[in-house]
This record gives sequence, structure tokens and C-alpha cells, in this order.
Amino acid sequence: MELINLLPDYYRNNQTMEELQEILSNDINYFVGGFGETIDQCFVNTATSLLSRYEKIYGLQVDVSKSDEFRRERIRAKIRGVGTVTKQMIEAVARSYSNGEVEVIENPANYSFKVKFVGTKGLPPNMADLTVTIEEIKPAHLAFEFEYVYNTHGELSIYTHEQLSAYTHAELREGEIS
Repeated sequence: MELINLLPDYYRNNQTMEELQEILSNDINYFVGGFGETIDQCFVNTATSLLSRYEKIYGLQVDVSKSDEFRRERIRAKIRGVGTVTKQMIEAVARSYSNGEVEVIENPANYSFKVKFVGTKGLPPNMADLTVTIEEIKPAHLAFEFEYVYNTHGELSIYTHEQLSAYTHAELREGEIS
């Protein structure tokens, strides 16, 4: 913000007034920037320097070696995990880690459930932290397992050997083939 622009025109070309307004403008811009930073720290989605505080509040281990977005993801998952555990809650937590659709398949007879990643092929990132988070929020008597989706032989059989030779085995299992 340039305060000189808010004053009447007769202050223009007045060196003293222009210098004063420049000093005040710099101070105001500094405080406005600091205020915006303070507001950002009040919300998990924009916090940076206070992420460790949110992690402590929600009982998560502070690990500053991880990226801010990864740490925010864990905090959001923990927030979603507060309260009575439901199938929808576990799906929401798993979805926040996998960035894709997730299906929870309950098996009450065996006191277990399966988390199936239907929106992501292969192993989603952050599986270790997702496992820890699910362990923290699920009832202690329930067991769980993960199920992953991969490209099948049937899906790849429409391509020739020559077309598929351009891809690695990992890309064939988990990637999009064009």
C-alpha cells in the first residue's frame, strides 16, 4: 500500500511528505504482512511454523524432516479421526493419505476390515503413517489390512509386446498406459 496515493495531489513533489509516507507505507506493509502470516498459522491448511504445535495438540510425533504438506495431511487425518470411529471416518482418513478414492470393506464375523484403494493404482505414498493413524483411531479389537489395485494382464493384453516394452514393470503394474 502506498499512502502517498491516498493524499491530495498538492502533497506530490513535497520531498518531506513523500519520504514520510514512504516510511509509513513500509511500516504498514510490514505489519499487514505479519498479520497475514499470523492468520495463516491459525489454520492447519496454511500453518507452517506452528505445525509442531498442532502435532503436539493431536498427540502426533513431531518430525520436522517431513514436508509441511505431509505434516498437514497427518494432522488433518488425526482431526478427522476424533470421535466415534465409523466406516466413513476410516475412508476419509485413508483418502486423505492416498489422494484417491478408498473403500472400506467390513468383515464383522472376523472382527476385521479391509481398506481398498480403488482410486489409486499401486501402493499409495505414506502407508507407514496411514497404518499408524488407523491403529490410533480404530477400536483395539479390530484387525485390518490393505488391498491395492494394479493393472491386470487382461487390461494389458490389448497392447502388443512392442508397445509395452517402452514401460518398466512398475509402470505396467501401476501406471496409465497410452
